[in-house]
Amino acid sequence: MLKTTLAALVALTLAATAAAAHHSFAPFNLETEKTITGTVKIFEWTNPHTWLWVDVRNEKGGTETWGIEGMSPNYLGRRGWTKDTFKPGDKVSVTVRPMRDGSPGGMFVRATTADGKPLTFAAGAAN
Repeated sequence: MLKTTLAALVALTLAATAAAAHHSFAPFNLETEKTITGTVKIFEWTNPHTWLWVDVRNEKGGTETWGIEGMSPNYLGRRGWTKDTFKPGDKVSVTVRPMRDGSPGGMFVRATTADGKPLTFAAGAAN
């Protein structure tokens, strides 16, 4: 009985550790925001997190693709977002919490579409 209880506690602890690691904000610089402007390459409406891929012109005149992590489709769907909120070819400005290592990506904060529509996590469109 003691061994079974101990094994269950170890399993729960490991599961909790894995869940906490999954939701870590460590890769992102939470102290700053960066706004990028570019063209939507793809919007992945997938669990556990959505991903927005944006082609952005860099300082050297080339293009780099930024990977921007968002909330889950369930969370966003309850706030008016859909799988078509961003479509390939859309022009957008996106504010992110950038990657600590300087790689092109970050955590979604807010966006503005080419027609001026603001998008946030609070709702599909900010009023």
